[in-house]
Amino acid sequence: MAETVAMSAAPRRLRMHPVWLVAVLMGCAFALSLRHFAELLPGHLWWRALVDPDLRDLRQIVVHQSVAPRIAVCLLGGAQLALAGAIFQQVLRNPLAEPTTLGVSAGASLALTMATLFAPQWLFGGQQWVALAGAVASMLLVLVLALAWRRRLAPVALILAGLIVTFYCGSLGAVLTLFHRETLVSLFMWSAGSLSQNNWDAPRALLPHLAAGAVLAAALVRPLTMMSLTDAGAQSLGVSLRVVRFAALALAVFLSASVVASVGVIGFLGMLAPLVVRLAGARRFRSRLVWAPLFGAALLWITDELVQMIPGGRTGLPTGAVMSLVGAPFVFWLLPRLPALPDTIDLSADAIGFRRVHLPRWIAFGVVLLAAAVVLGVTVGGSPHGWTWARGTNFDALLPWRAPRVAVALAAGAMLALAGAILQRVTGNSMASPEVLGISAGASLGVIALAFIAPAAGRWLQTGAAGAGAFGALLVMLALGRRYHFAPERMLLLGVALGTAFSALVSVLLATGDPRLTNLLAWLSGSTYGVSVDDAAFACAALAVLFAAALCFARWLDILPLGDTLSRSLGVGLDASRIALMLLAAALTGVATMVVGPLSFVGLMAPHLARMLGFRRAAAQLASAAMLGALVMVLADWLGRNMLFPYQVPVGLQATLVGGLYFMWLMLRGRAAP
Repeated sequence: MAETVAMSAAPRRLRMHPVWLVAVLMGCAFALSLRHFAELLPGHLWWRALVDPDLRDLRQIVVHQSVAPRIAVCLLGGAQLALAGAIFQQVLRNPLAEPTTLGVSAGASLALTMATLFAPQWLFGGQQWVALAGAVASMLLVLVLALAWRRRLAPVALILAGLIVTFYCGSLGAVLTLFHRETLVSLFMWSAGSLSQNNWDAPRALLPHLAAGAVLAAALVRPLTMMSLTDAGAQSLGVSLRVVRFAALALAVFLSASVVASVGVIGFLGMLAPLVVRLAGARRFRSRLVWAPLFGAALLWITDELVQMIPGGRTGLPTGAVMSLVGAPFVFWLLPRLPALPDTIDLSADAIGFRRVHLPRWIAFGVVLLAAAVVLGVTVGGSPHGWTWARGTNFDALLPWRAPRVAVALAAGAMLALAGAILQRVTGNSMASPEVLGISAGASLGVIALAFIAPAAGRWLQTGAAGAGAFGALLVMLALGRRYHFAPERMLLLGVALGTAFSALVSVLLATGDPRLTNLLAWLSGSTYGVSVDDAAFACAALAVLFAAALCFARWLDILPLGDTLSRSLGVGLDASRIALMLLAAALTGVATMVVGPLSFVGLMAPHLARMLGFRRAAAQLASAAMLGALVMVLADWLGRNMLFPYQVPVGLQATLVGGLYFMWLMLRGRAAP
């Protein structure tokens, strides 16, 4: 078992005892609920509306069938998620383990989406079991990936595996949504964590599950308490590690899947509640099992009441997404209070042990392969009559449509790969990339903000907004990461929090129904559909300029990974070089994101492949990574256009699916750094 990760922040950080925390939150939530009741009914009708509503009074029906069940769902769902989070954190010895970070919620949500489309009859027997099957499958996959590091259940390996599974399940769900948007429009709001209710079905489903979970958790208190010790210490006290881990994980997964099946995904609550009550003084696991569910119930209740105070929040704003927005800043606040995590992750060529190839031969082969991919993209495609090879007049007719898409995919892939290579060298972090560190999310946020402020903005203003968002996110990441000396595990967790917050914000904005954001849906999924010749020319010109700039900084990129002291002795100004390289990485990410939307894994995958193939010097790695990124994106765009013809899978989603498989393979082949 990985070394125990202590979660003991200094008690003075949070002076309020758990009982007062729960009392304050419950009191505030209760007061807001009374205010809500007073808006609907006079006080003398409240009790009657709750227990025996007058069916002739619409206000009493609303209170009985909507308002009261919603409060009950908040209390039961919040308590259940907090209980699941406390069990996950204890059995895995990981302070950041919870249903969202472990991919359990994403797996349950994907299973329900697939059942809704392809086997709706399965839902009639209880959608909890469908969600449970998806949650179990995703949890097993996370454990397999984490165990592949030969460090068993190391904290960072678990979070990284959970990130991959969540990305992959989300991408599959997005592909299904694109093809069945009308069918899944209500499912989208539900999966984002909408707590709107019109009957008592959800509370009736949650109550017995929570009661059973509490009883089983109480039965596991003693062996789980022993799990705080080392494996040898626990075994010496008579604890059967395999049995206890299996039983505890099964219970936590069941509780998580039950909440997802009833109310959708609610992010970070399972992490927040156990950690906050621990910081407030609930050091013993027995105490956390009591106070974490109470705090989770109170936190979700008051969050939902505040959401309902926002115009349109009672019907359209998903509380689960808002909870993720609340949780992300808490992760930033929490990281300095956690001790060093015991494992780091190295996915480099040295760790995985690939045989190096002859570099000039590989470069020639790569150029030929990229040229072949471009030819494939513009000449071969699906049609109503099967596969066709465009020739003659047919080629002339299709070229204006296909060539811009191929050019934009090529340029975007190369720019993201360049940004990833620069970030990995500047930070000394083999996991750094625009996607993992949340920089692509920042660029997307800049474009979305501009869409609200200036809907008619031109190309240069959009590029500036994307670059500014990317640079802002990068500054935040590097400012926070510098406190931890850019430790891979800390940077990863910061990126997870930033990316989750961005996804939650998009869900909140989509829930408003604003047409300005609805029009950006295709762009958010990374589609090259509809790009123009001007877009292609702009992307290629930007690639040429920024690639030349990156080569000019090759000497800095060779020296900076050697350390601050040696870099200074060789005449490199650390602050100036890092700022210049950050600006360059932000520009590359901003332009790529602006032309095709936020993509995943390409910026991480291409630099790794370049290193595996033997390109260690900065200039060689930059050139080869750009070529590999371009190749991956061109092939992803071609597959997206033809794999499900006449339907089209956006290149961003296709790249995520391909990159996710690659990342899983890396985890299975890789090792944790000693």
